[in-house]
Amino acid sequence: MSEAATLHVEAGALEGFVRAIVAGTGSTRQEAEEVAAHLLEANLQGHDSHGIMLLPRYVQHVREGKLNPNAAPEPVRQEASLALFDGRMGYGQHVGRIAMDWAIEAARQHGHAVMGLRNVHHIGRVGTYGEQAARAGMISVHFVNGVSGPPAVAPFGGSAARLSTNPVCITIPPADPDGQPLVLDFATSAIALGKCRVAFNAGRAVPGGALVDASGQPTNDPGVLYRGEPRGALLSFGAHKGYGLALVCELLAGALLGGATAWRPEMRDRGIVNSWLAFVLDPARFGDIEAFRAELAAVIADVKSSPAADPDSPVLVAGEKERITKARRLATGVPVDANTWSMLVDAARGLGINEVPEAR
Repeated sequence: MSEAATLHVEAGALEGFVRAIVAGTGSTRQEAEEVAAHLLEANLQGHDSHGIMLLPRYVQHVREGKLNPNAAPEPVRQEASLALFDGRMGYGQHVGRIAMDWAIEAARQHGHAVMGLRNVHHIGRVGTYGEQAARAGMISVHFVNGVSGPPAVAPFGGSAARLSTNPVCITIPPADPDGQPLVLDFATSAIALGKCRVAFNAGRAVPGGALVDASGQPTNDPGVLYRGEPRGALLSFGAHKGYGLALVCELLAGALLGGATAWRPEMRDRGIVNSWLAFVLDPARFGDIEAFRAELAAVIADVKSSPAADPDSPVLVAGEKERITKARRLATGVPVDANTWSMLVDAARGLGINEVPEAR
């Protein structure tokens, strides 16, 4: 593999460029702003797999009728604290925000809420919705499955893919209102599928233990997923543990909600189809909220007091690494490999957008 050059683009200029592309697909100003802010935030936090690299594919899906700009979630069933929405294959970043708004308000009124969303285009970085709940003072738990083409993740003990990278996310609001939430957000595969695409576009290898080739042999080459048939597969993180979580996501998000599941071939050519089951809890309903906040702060402080095995790598909690990365990228620019940047510029020009920010 030949490694592609890395460019850097100033965050504000990049967000404006992304907003123009989304608007160019027919989105309203509000939807374009929401999608652009979501994608850029993923890049700023270091999750390039869920950021701007997705836009060319989104544009293609709009043209193919697989992504519907300006769709709103349609209630399938709605009770006081439980709702199931159909996303009508709209932009997940917009539809998902609306669905989470409902769940947060329901939890505020009733102490808890259960929200299901099916048949929605890619919802992006799930941590975004956890952060949305945390800003409202809510705890949230999320299970998501995805279907987009053939499955990409092999079950534990298997060599052929049967599942997707089905993410899990849990967020807890901060002890201090001015603090930062705990945001645990991870794919159940060893690495996210999008990170394989980032590595493939950049001409880089992936870490060991993440991939097998079509014969089931370990490999560091992300191209085994993209160079035609037979395809290789991602592995689950933590062996049987990640596989078990991925299977639970497939059942609780996909099967329970009547959404797409990876085993059905007829579901695989609809673009990127997510289903999502979220639980939102108001921690104040469980007792003394100030006592909880004090204990939360004490537990985190105790964990972080553990002496670092590497002095240059102190103990962090979920979400801190992303905030460190965001501060650096706001200062130095968002890194984008040259291949991804070229595809992004081509997608923009295909929409008649010729004003391109500087990439250095």
